[in-house]
Amino acid sequence: MSLKFASLGSGSEGNALLVQCDQTTVMLDCGFGLRELARRSERIGFDLATLSAIIVTHEHSDHVGGAPRLARKLGIPVWMSFGTLSATQSMWDDVQVRGFDSHDAFCVDDIECRPFPVPHDAREPAQMVFTDGAARLGVLTDVGESTPFIEASLSDCDALFLEANHCETLLANSPYPSSLKARIGGRYGHLSNRVSAELLARLAHPKLKRVVAAHLSRQNNTSSLAIDAFAGACADSACSQTLVSVATQDEGCEWFEC
Repeated sequence: MSLKFASLGSGSEGNALLVQCDQTTVMLDCGFGLRELARRSERIGFDLATLSAIIVTHEHSDHVGGAPRLARKLGIPVWMSFGTLSATQSMWDDVQVRGFDSHDAFCVDDIECRPFPVPHDAREPAQMVFTDGAARLGVLTDVGESTPFIEASLSDCDALFLEANHCETLLANSPYPSSLKARIGGRYGHLSNRVSAELLARLAHPKLKRVVAAHLSRQNNTSSLAIDAFAGACADSACSQTLVSVATQDEGCEWFEC
């Protein structure tokens, strides 16, 4: 039995992360339609019919838009914070909805899910650490800045799925309106390559096997910039042997073991 994960796609056009242990697979966020989910799942050799549950981090459509239809089709529960439930309650007719407090762990069969609150422009956004009792996968996207509680929650992870949304220079020079630039770069927005790399350096430890750069902006980032930022953070820290990958919007990432 081992904990592993794969992304079906990561970015502002849709998100879905699969986390698997033994016979249990959970999907963290579901921002794609049924046909697209099926296509992306087939690409990585996953049968959607075996999914155990969906967990939603917050109410933005690129994270929750496909969850109601998939949950109804498969007859599986959807977990979310009570704040997220309050913001989306009209979506869940005929769906098994289970709320959680963003500080309290819960289990989906073989996987323990440990949520933690994050600053983002949503009602009660929560990110997640998954564990099978041995390995730990930490997930942090859609967050404007780190906090001591976030860093304590993500300590000692074997793998990290970590936001690298934008290059600060590309964002500053983009044609986006100033209000949108301020939202993206603000404390309730998204982490830049630089800020995320600094966080990675603080989280570094010798057991960290892999870090995946996630939720990259199509317009204001590139895979090479994100990878270079993370690789530099690893090279200058206690995780110099850590493997660095990227989850893209179109391809996600392959299965990785924690």
